[in-house]
Amino acid sequence: MTAPVVTIPVVDPIQRLVYLGTPQAAVAPLLAVLDAGFDVALVVSRADAKRGRGGELQPSPVKAAAIERGIPVTDQIADAVDAGADLGVVVAYGRIIRPPVLDALAMVNLHFSLLPRWRGAAPVERAILAGDDRTGVCLMAVEAGLDTGGVFGRVELDIGPDETADALRSRLVDVGSDLLVRHLRAGLGQPEPQIGDPTYADKIQPSELEIDWAQPAALIHRQVRIGGAWTTFRGKRLKIWTTAAVDSEDETAWLSGQIEGLRVGTGVGPIELVEVQPEGKARQPATAWRNGAQPGPTDRLGV
Repeated sequence: MTAPVVTIPVVDPIQRLVYLGTPQAAVAPLLAVLDAGFDVALVVSRADAKRGRGGELQPSPVKAAAIERGIPVTDQIADAVDAGADLGVVVAYGRIIRPPVLDALAMVNLHFSLLPRWRGAAPVERAILAGDDRTGVCLMAVEAGLDTGGVFGRVELDIGPDETADALRSRLVDVGSDLLVRHLRAGLGQPEPQIGDPTYADKIQPSELEIDWAQPAALIHRQVRIGGAWTTFRGKRLKIWTTAAVDSEDETAWLSGQIEGLRVGTGVGPIELVEVQPEGKARQPATAWRNGAQPGPTDRLGV
C-alpha cells in the first residue's frame, strides 16, 4: 500500500517550533534543535504523573529538560496552535494529535523504524522481537492516520544480535537528532510516500514479558533484550535482564526451564543467564544469584 504524498505548508526557512514529546528518548532531539539555534516557543508534554515509592507528582523527562532551558511547557495540545510556530516537531509524544490541531499547525514526527514497517507505539521492541536485522529512523509528515505520512528522510542501522531495546533506541535517538536538525536547516521539501506493506508495532503487553521456556532459545533471547522479561523460581518472580546465546552444537537433552549452572533449557537448545533480579532484591550477576539460591536437580524456571 502506498500512502499519498502530503504537502506540508510550512514557513521556509523554519525558525520557530513547538516541540511535543514525553519520555527520555525525546530529550536529546529537543536539546539538539535548541543547540542548533531554533526557537522553541513551547513544549507540549504529558501532565505530571505520580512516580516512585512516595507517589509524588513528577514531570516527564521532556518537561524537566524544557524547564531547565527556560521554555514554557503545557500539557494541553491545543496550546500549540497559538504559539506562533512555523512547525510542530513530535518525538515519542505518546498521544493522538487530532485533525483540528494538524489543520492549524503542520507537524513532523521522528519515528524509530523504517516505515511503513512498524508503525505504532513500540517499533524498537517489535523489531527486536521479530528478529529484524535492520531498522532505522524516519522523519515523516504527521497525518491523522497512524504513522501514515510521507517521509522526508531516513537513516538505516543494523541491529546487533545481542543489542537491547534501550541500547538500540539510544543509537536511533542519536542519528535521529542529527537527521532532524539537518532537515530543519535545509528545508523539508516534499516528502516521499511510504512504499510497501505496513506492519504495526502495538504496545508491549505485560503478558508478552513472561518467559515460556518451551519456546526456542533464540526467541527467548529476543524477549529478554526488549527489557522486563520475567519468570518464576520456587514460586517467586525472577526478572531476567540479560542472557547470552549458547553454542548451537550443544547436544544435551534439555528440559524446558531446567537449570544447569548458568544455563537454562528451552524448547530448542539452552540459553545462558547473565544478569537477573530476584523478587524484592536488586539486579545482580547470575553467578551471584546461583550461588545464593543453589538450584537443585529438580528445580526448574517457570514452574
